[in-house]
Amino acid sequence: MAWKRVSDEDILKLLHEIEAYIHGGMYVVSTCRKAGISDKTYYGWRQKFGGIGRSQLSEMKSLQKDCSET
Repeated sequence: MAWKRVSDEDILKLLHEIEAYIHGGMYVVSTCRKAGISDKTYYGWRQKFGGIGRSQLSEMKSLQKDCSET
């Protein structure tokens, strides 16, 4: 599989879809395979983005931008 960049919004969307499948009774590995990512990628994304929404994501991006400018 070729490497590709995924936007933060797409990551949040995938995380929510995977969580829905997991709560429905599917295993993490099979759910990630269905989404086209590895389970290691899922756990890394979940650690970085888990529990935040789109509004919090945009706020996080603006704070990172402000920090990098100073």
